[in-house]
Amino acid sequence: MSPVIVPLLYKVTRSLLTVPSVLLRRGTAKEAELLVLRHENAVLRRQLARPVRYEPADRFWFTALSGPVPRRH
Repeated sequence: MSPVIVPLLYKVTRSLLTVPSVLLRRGTAKEAELLVLRHENAVLRRQLARPVRYEPADRFWFTALSGPVPRRH
């Protein structure tokens, strides 16, 4: 192999291998953010004196935004 091809092949291979790790990290970061927000929500609910009552507009947004979320979540 020529001396120019080896470094180029190395860089291309390394770039291809970092793409999945970046994508996985993004998903993990999203999951962590969701867990933090859920915990924050639970803490705030504990501090309320009365149960939370959602208005119809709130229920609409929860329904619309829950569509893309997988059922296991």
